[in-house]
Amino acid sequence: MGALTPEQRRRRDRFETAFRIAEPALNLVLAAGERLSRLVERGDDDYYPPRRGNLPPPSGGPAPRGPGSRERRS
Repeated sequence: MGALTPEQRRRRDRFETAFRIAEPALNLVLAAGERLSRLVERGDDDYYPPRRGNLPPPSGGPAPRGPGSRERRS
């Protein structure tokens, strides 16, 4: 990829600034969508919500599956 022109750099900087400003609102939309999808689809009994920090997994149940895992148990 070649060097960016000054106009391309300005445009890229504007987009990056807009994304940085919109990031908190976009994170709220994603969190609300995830909660809504969990309320609508109650079939996943092994689901544990994501947690922050270095907390141990809850006892008495299987370990949470990673993001993107769509396998179902019979």
